Amino acid sequence: MKRLGNIPELPVYLPDSEVKQFSSYDRSGGNDDGFSGKYSFVRKNEKGHLVIFDASSSGVIERIWTPTPTDDTLDFYFEGAASPSFSIKFRDLFSGAVSPFVHPLAGSKVGGFYSYIPIPYKDGCKVVLRGEKLMFYQIQYRTLGAAYRVQSFSGKTTADEQKLLRRVAESWADEDPTDISWLTKKTACIENELKLEPGKTLSFASLAEGGRVVGVQISPSRLFEGAYKQVDLRITWDGEEQPAINLPIADFFGFAFGSRSMKSKLMGATDAKLYCYLPMPFDRSARFELVYRENKLLEGQPVLSLKTSVFYTAEKRNIKQEGKLYAFWNSSQPAPGEPHLFLEGNGAGHYMGTLLQSQATEFSHFTEFFEGDDKTLIDGAMAIHGTGSEDYFNGGWYAQPGGWVEKLGTALHGCLDYSLPFSRTGGYRFYLTDKIPFNKSIQHSIEHGPEQNNRKVWYTSVAFYYANRPVQINHPPQNETAIVFQPDTLTFYTRLMQHLTYNGNIHLRDGSAVSEGADNAAMNISVAELQKGKYKVFLHQVKESDGNVEVSLAAGREPSGWKKVPLKDQDCYLGEIEIYDPAIPVSILFKNSDRKSLRFNRVMLVPYK
Repeated sequence: MKRLGNIPELPVYLPDSEVKQFSSYDRSGGNDDGFSGKYSFVRKNEKGHLVIFDASSSGVIERIWTPTPTDDTLDFYFEGAASPSFSIKFRDLFSGAVSPFVHPLAGSKVGGFYSYIPIPYKDGCKVVLRGEKLMFYQIQYRTLGAAYRVQSFSGKTTADEQKLLRRVAESWADEDPTDISWLTKKTACIENELKLEPGKTLSFASLAEGGRVVGVQISPSRLFEGAYKQVDLRITWDGEEQPAINLPIADFFGFAFGSRSMKSKLMGATDAKLYCYLPMPFDRSARFELVYRENKLLEGQPVLSLKTSVFYTAEKRNIKQEGKLYAFWNSSQPAPGEPHLFLEGNGAGHYMGTLLQSQATEFSHFTEFFEGDDKTLIDGAMAIHGTGSEDYFNGGWYAQPGGWVEKLGTALHGCLDYSLPFSRTGGYRFYLTDKIPFNKSIQHSIEHGPEQNNRKVWYTSVAFYYANRPVQINHPPQNETAIVFQPDTLTFYTRLMQHLTYNGNIHLRDGSAVSEGADNAAMNISVAELQKGKYKVFLHQVKESDGNVEVSLAAGREPSGWKKVPLKDQDCYLGEIEIYDPAIPVSILFKNSDRKSLRFNRVMLVPYK
């Protein structure tokens, strides 16, 4: 429980322990990661109930996640007991109604239900769901060697444990992530006011003796917004040949597609400043730099006026027990059939955080790339196999009301952004208690698409880990990859997210919009996410037709005149509109004079370049 609130211990290794996971992933390699329930249990017991977790020896369950909790009872059997040692309704792991599963250490956000309350067990644990069906789930746990003293979970807490629980919960719920009142009197600060010119590199902190950085703040945060990520953060420990951290500053602090987004407990961006409180111990020296890349596509790059603060102590790294902080940045378009790699390499340490921006580069499959599973191989063996991308970030149900559809997060995890028209989303997750140790190697990746990495994407990720040396070398950011991809087609889907509303002789049938008969019909498109400007308008028919339809377009001003549109092409060009105010929906009026049936499943707006 103490580790839930102990950020200073993030660099500390957990020897003789392994992190593994039980989950409902499709063992056949398909996408049935919980829909049917076929893979959502280890086995059935003699009563027909579902055994969903079964581990021998000692360990601790560190994370439980599902988007589909039920009122069925969960029974926890410890130490080979014949009867349950602890029972609880599955839903009450997350409701906050049953101690010690209190908010926000357990709860729900963006469609997912999660619990980080540790459930230790000695000499084995079995978890049984008293029900006939379970859908999606993940139970992440840590095996513990003989040196660890373990007492099995009882559900009961002492007065001291309740006090600790309240203190940690209050810390997670703190809404001011830039508060530094926790700094001790032993903390010193290097403050600077800088003028950063294009093409220049400036050092904003340099330490010549061993110690540890405990906080970094940079302001104002607005300077790093926009599609062009021209400023890099570069951090080097102990004179190493390669920087430990070398990536666009916007990506390091959790921006999403050019805008401030993440406000986690550990790092992020407020309206005023960037902040990071990941502990950074080092042995002999530390150097913090800002690199301002020139870009020929940008005229008149401004000089940036910045304020920086680096908080540090003289406490040197314990070389045997702690790692140094490293971050690996990967902005790329993975080949079809190949996953996106968060981190891959040889060495020893532990993994503790992921930031991801996911962008489709084709625009007919909405955000279906987020069906992809995460996979983690530790020392050459599969340790964790997830059930979907939003699941990895403790969310659920992208493109569904109440689900993974908005920028929203918690202290450790959340959604960075979601836009169906732009075919993009992103998430963040930090591993506080559940950091993943590796002794020889790690391969941590995520798929892009329902099966076989079959969706074209551009993924940008940051992987955080602690180690004695880098596991994978960062290449310096280049202008070509340190940029926000701009889709050339903005797509609205008839069955998703209610961007489209219908009036008159048009209605939704089996996921498609259908207009039949000669009566007039109207469809409104919410364009609040779009910029002002001119757009070409297309609709995608379910299949080609031999008729015509008359169309009139409007965007808050006088509608265009009626235009006869042939339906011989599956993608029908309707005309052009100019959006003057994105708060005003675009309207498409139809007259089906041929009395032919018009059936379509998406509308596309293509901006003029």
